[in-house]
Amino acid sequence: MGDVRVGEWTQTGELDEPAGFLKVRGRRYRYPDGSEDVWDILVGGATVAIVAVTDDEQVVLARQYRPGPGRVLLELPGGNADGDEPVEAAAARELLEETGYEAATLEVVMQTFLASYASHRRHAVLARGCRKVAEPRLDDAEFVETVLMPVGAFVQHVLSGQMTDTDIAFAGLVAAGYLKPTR
Repeated sequence: MGDVRVGEWTQTGELDEPAGFLKVRGRRYRYPDGSEDVWDILVGGATVAIVAVTDDEQVVLARQYRPGPGRVLLELPGGNADGDEPVEAAAARELLEETGYEAATLEVVMQTFLASYASHRRHAVLARGCRKVAEPRLDDAEFVETVLMPVGAFVQHVLSGQMTDTDIAFAGLVAAGYLKPTR
């Protein structure tokens, strides 16, 4: 875990308005009693997070700084679908761009909303038979190191609370048969 491109970021200021990475809109609603109010909504399209597993049961992760939590985390690779790009194509593209890995198969195993105040549709994608085929092709604002973790250690990592997208991770682990739902 020594990639010089990955490390803590230094906060140099704070704005009172959005910077442009996320779109926030105020939506006015009329309640059942006739009164009205405005709610902030985080607006966006489809996103993907990928539980990528190699044939030797290693999970492919992206070590990167996350500005919300304010620290470097081991995360699922993923990102936004471009326009009308199919979810599976977005997952394949993001996995390759961020990690240099390609999947033999991709399966959307869950979709959910980002939050109750967001329009983003998040997609959990299980990628099996992953293998390294290239070096990552990171965007200018991406500082990512690829890390492999055995599935058992990944389950513990998810349970540790030291990552985002834990619901996506659980969905992928269940779909892959590593975790069994109870009745």
